[in-house]
Amino acid sequence: MVEKQQKKNNQSVKTTLFPVKSPIIQVKNLVKKYETLTAVNDITFEVFEGEIYGLLGPNGAGKTTTMEIMETLRKKTSGEIIIDGKSIDTSPGEIKKIIGVQLQAAGYFPSLTLTELMKLFSGLYNVDVNISEMLNRVGLSDKAKAKYKELSGGQKQRFSIATTIINNPKIVFLDEPTTGLDPQARRNLWALIRDIRSKGTTVMITTHYMDEAENLCDRVGIIEKGKIIAVDTPDNLIDDLVKKGFERKKEVKKANLEDVFLNLTGNEWRDE
Repeated sequence: MVEKQQKKNNQSVKTTLFPVKSPIIQVKNLVKKYETLTAVNDITFEVFEGEIYGLLGPNGAGKTTTMEIMETLRKKTSGEIIIDGKSIDTSPGEIKKIIGVQLQAAGYFPSLTLTELMKLFSGLYNVDVNISEMLNRVGLSDKAKAKYKELSGGQKQRFSIATTIINNPKIVFLDEPTTGLDPQARRNLWALIRDIRSKGTTVMITTHYMDEAENLCDRVGIIEKGKIIAVDTPDNLIDDLVKKGFERKKEVKKANLEDVFLNLTGNEWRDE
């Protein structure tokens, strides 16, 4: 690996580069303003092909706004975004063809079955899909004839990811995909996200769960008040903090309470 030091806004941001990969997403000096509020304040970062990249930040930091601009769902104030060599300014239609965006629950017809919804989405994307295979991939093969409104929260999240990857996208955007899920559903969704990446898809994710980012992400960008304040691998960011003398008050154990819970109750997909 090659490391370089970037200095921006008088802060040192260490970035770990992947020598065999090239940037598939380039965000340069992105700004988004709402009257007197600057939601995204001149941020620059890259996402490399085939990695899972996490955009982390507290509520209101600007991460969802940034993602929505990259997804061509929201207009920027200034700056440049290049996705797979295409500018969102001049080629938004071409970009939409190569990305997958996770829909919220309101994006589905609740009374349609999963099979009917998959047929609908395959028609919208103009692609042929093996519906049984796709539902099996997200652990929903037994729910093919169930209506969307009958699904549990975790099942709805898995189905939303199935529709996200229906067009075999180069890049998938997932905005807090495991919020509100139980430990089994959360860990199994992690496995699904890793499986998506293993097929060559680049994944960009936002999350409030730091253990999730640490387990899933190759690199993370931390955003605060509309600015990127750190970019690196989770391990490097943790090591840098330890080098500064930081110590956890509680001894770090080889397992945590979630591991105990999963060991006792199992890891399989659950119906709620």
